[in-house]
Amino acid sequence: MAVAVVVVMLVVATVLFHFVSPWRATPLASNWQQMDDTLAITLVITGIFFVVISLFIAYTVFRFRHREGSKAAYQPENKKLERWLIGGTSVGIMALLAPGLLVYGDYITPPPDALTVEVLGQQWQWRYRLPGTDGKLGKTDVRYVSAANPFGIDPADPAGGNNVLVNSNELHLPLHKPVRMLLRSIDVLHDFYVPEFRARMNMVPGMVTTFWFTPTRVGRFEVLCAQLCGVAHYNMRGYVVVEDEPSYHAWLKGQPTFMTTMAATQAGQPALSERAIQGRSLAQSKGCVACHTTDGGSGVGPTWKGLFDKTETMADGSTAHVDEAYLKDFIRNPQSRVVKGFAPIMPKIEMSDDELAALVEYIKTFRATGPGTPRQRAEK
Repeated sequence: MAVAVVVVMLVVATVLFHFVSPWRATPLASNWQQMDDTLAITLVITGIFFVVISLFIAYTVFRFRHREGSKAAYQPENKKLERWLIGGTSVGIMALLAPGLLVYGDYITPPPDALTVEVLGQQWQWRYRLPGTDGKLGKTDVRYVSAANPFGIDPADPAGGNNVLVNSNELHLPLHKPVRMLLRSIDVLHDFYVPEFRARMNMVPGMVTTFWFTPTRVGRFEVLCAQLCGVAHYNMRGYVVVEDEPSYHAWLKGQPTFMTTMAATQAGQPALSERAIQGRSLAQSKGCVACHTTDGGSGVGPTWKGLFDKTETMADGSTAHVDEAYLKDFIRNPQSRVVKGFAPIMPKIEMSDDELAALVEYIKTFRATGPGTPRQRAEK
């Protein structure tokens, strides 16, 4: 009797919690009302099964409770009951799957006039590539992937030269314009997810996945990685800014192209030593720049600007002078000490002694001594 009462109470509490719960979906900001409808269908069907099965269990526990002298009837099979269960289950499964399959078919079939945006995921940052004035994305190949060319754009492809590169976590999009997203990862599994758009898709290394949506509301919406991708997964965030057409084109005009980016990289190489250039490439390829800023801004880890020659305070109150030995030891054994104000989440990064020396040399270029930027000081 007590068990039956508890089961009924759980069913009632669960249903009430659904209607009074504050855990609702974020306000919709795209065309994918069908996503919400599909989720509602799933919730209703599974909810009905939950209530019916739970109440049936409560009824059977009460109806067939133990009585003195009673004996259970032996009935190894009941064909009529089995047919009802198979039929009901089949209808329920079809009702769950059919709407999802139809919506997914639309989800990966963009309209012909959709704007194409390529998203590149890397621990733990987002990058974006958009077509140039010709409306085409240049060819890519893993042979061309490098710290200076993370998308692997073919330098010999004329269409790639004017591709717009967004080397930051913020993407701008025009309002009421369909957008086709091409998703790639160059290290591990990621997932591009904007809750307000109801849009998400896995980013699988070696594959290009896709979906599309139309922003329907102006605003600034957070991008999340919805697949555990490493110790700084929680910090792999960005923003999609939806704005009117003139504001979008003004932002787009201010972004560099692949051609100008490569030219600036080649022009800037003499300003750093050969070893520091190697360190810069390592900082990109090892994902260091995802956690450590170089301009003094806040990040997951301490900024590299002014770090070398600084006296760092640890979480236990002790201090340490940041020199070459400190940096090398910290990179080799990041969990051995904790810098005050930062979580001990830095993983061990495998690299040779030469690579470690190159990375330290690059970090040293951001030392605070002397006026001007590291490049300006190197040019003097």
